[in-house]
Amino acid sequence: MKNKSLISILIIVIVILALLVDLPVLKDAKQNLFKRDLSAQLGLDLRGGMQVVLQAPEGYAIDQETLEIASSILENRANALGVSEVVFQVAGDNYIVGEFPGLENIDEVVSVIKQTGMLEFVDVGQDLIEPGTIIQTDYNGSGAAVPSTEADNTEAESNAASAPATASETPAEDKAESTANKVYHTVITGADLDSVVVTAPTTSLDGYAVSFKLKSDATKKFGEFTKANVGNMLAIVLDKKIVSTPVIRQAIETGEGSISGSGESAYTYDEATNLRITLHYGSLPVALEIAESRVVGPTLGQSSLNKSLIAGAIGFLIVSLFMLIYYRAPGGIAVISIFIFGLITYAIYLVIPVTLTLPGIAGLLLSIGSALDANILQFERLKEELRKGRTLQQAIDLSWSRAWPSIRDSNLATIITSAILFWFGSTFGASIVKGFALTLALGVAVSLFTAYFVTRTLLNVTSGWFKNADKARWFGI
Repeated sequence: MKNKSLISILIIVIVILALLVDLPVLKDAKQNLFKRDLSAQLGLDLRGGMQVVLQAPEGYAIDQETLEIASSILENRANALGVSEVVFQVAGDNYIVGEFPGLENIDEVVSVIKQTGMLEFVDVGQDLIEPGTIIQTDYNGSGAAVPSTEADNTEAESNAASAPATASETPAEDKAESTANKVYHTVITGADLDSVVVTAPTTSLDGYAVSFKLKSDATKKFGEFTKANVGNMLAIVLDKKIVSTPVIRQAIETGEGSISGSGESAYTYDEATNLRITLHYGSLPVALEIAESRVVGPTLGQSSLNKSLIAGAIGFLIVSLFMLIYYRAPGGIAVISIFIFGLITYAIYLVIPVTLTLPGIAGLLLSIGSALDANILQFERLKEELRKGRTLQQAIDLSWSRAWPSIRDSNLATIITSAILFWFGSTFGASIVKGFALTLALGVAVSLFTAYFVTRTLLNVTSGWFKNADKARWFGI
């Protein structure tokens, strides 16, 4: 502990940062920095919410690996929407269960996360097709072209030409009917995208856009196509629905472009973000249907939660009194160390963020016990060394060196156990174990930090305040 001053300054800086994160101050600055509100995330059991069961269409053959992939994509999409405490888990052979704490109406979220997200850049020639129009393409999602329907199209066009015109028919209706019977060629697909980001409007009249960059192979293919089709329309199609039909003004050989609406169809920020999520996090391997959705009430109401917090504060006060009475000065240092432990741990929960559930809170309480245990191991060693007649500084140095192996090994064993529990918690029905394991592991990691740096530093800094003659009074020996 030769650099006591430097370590003390480091601890003070960390405590100040933790306080800034924990306390409701500088909200705007923190929101700009972390791009979200830094508030505690409560789980489904503490604040209620929605539970949705998704399933593959009836008769669709699906295996466990496909369900796992779909579940992972769904969770990524939901988290990108800002619903960070959402959990998706595979249930059985055909279902995926999603939990949305705090939400009562999740129509918009579910509509985004369950899209197959098949993006196509389609050659429509000179056909100007309105956004929202459903069209047919020669891409079926597996990389293979659909069977040609040229004969059917020719017959349909012949029948339409020979049919008598009626007063209700208009050129627009004729055009819509003709485009509905066509099968357009897909140039590239969403699988060729390398990156997707939302870009701000360039003027007050424009909407947000989704800018994309293509992979190298697709860049060459796209460049050759646009070079040969300058002046024609290139439709951007999502799930067979037209998003926009921009005109190819020039060859696009850099592989970079953007998707945007215009006029009344201009994208809002939320719409652009939803589109980016759908494209960026990949296409679902199968279109999912909602089998069941229900509102889940909290098992622990706000009143009970407040009472639990009060009970925790009373428990901490009792433990603090015991440490002060039994260990005297080191006991006071332990109380300060545990308080700093709490500040840092809670700040980590807010920054990650960690969803607090009842099992998660149990893991936090257990980690507090580990943090206190590390202090007790050192203090008992300190008493032994003082009884042997060591000076106070000698006793502090020896107590730490002899207590550290036990502190290190016990905490590492707990972290390994938490990792195993977290892995088992990924199984459906065991998600409560996952929250417990996460909060326990984080708490134990922080307790190692506070034991190694905070308690040691405070003991060394305050050692000069006491005389050896006062050892019995201040250290309880």
